[in-house]
Amino acid sequence: MEMEKSAAVIEDLVETLEDGAKGFEQAAELLADGENAGDLASEMRALASERRQMSGEMRDMAASLGHDIDEEGSAGGAIHRAWMSLKDAMTGTDPHAVLATAEEGEDHAVSEYEDALAKDDLTPALRALIERQAQAVKRAHDKVRALRDRFDD
Repeated sequence: MEMEKSAAVIEDLVETLEDGAKGFEQAAELLADGENAGDLASEMRALASERRQMSGEMRDMAASLGHDIDEEGSAGGAIHRAWMSLKDAMTGTDPHAVLATAEEGEDHAVSEYEDALAKDDLTPALRALIERQAQAVKRAHDKVRALRDRFDD
């Protein structure tokens, strides 16, 4: 795989991971005052921490390939978080609404990892890291969906 291509794949995933960490942190803040506040906010904080760790792993992979990734999250992620703030203003801290929005973000993360894995020219080490992280992203998605489903009306 050309170095530029590997850097682009890693950069895209770092953006996705940073967006996810920020989104989960915002979800934790929104859920901190509601019913089941401690449990839900704690779950969101744990997922944010996991995303930060995964971002660090991707940054380490980039460094091993001679690249420095400085991204703090994508413009699309910032827009998604702004939409989440707007939605919060309209719906309050309703757990179902917050978790449904978080699941939308997770749908995006799953898709980004699927796109990365569809690349034919990943190095074995990069592919292994992406596969492992893709499984963690899918588990997080399923966890958020299950939490959301607990609050269906």
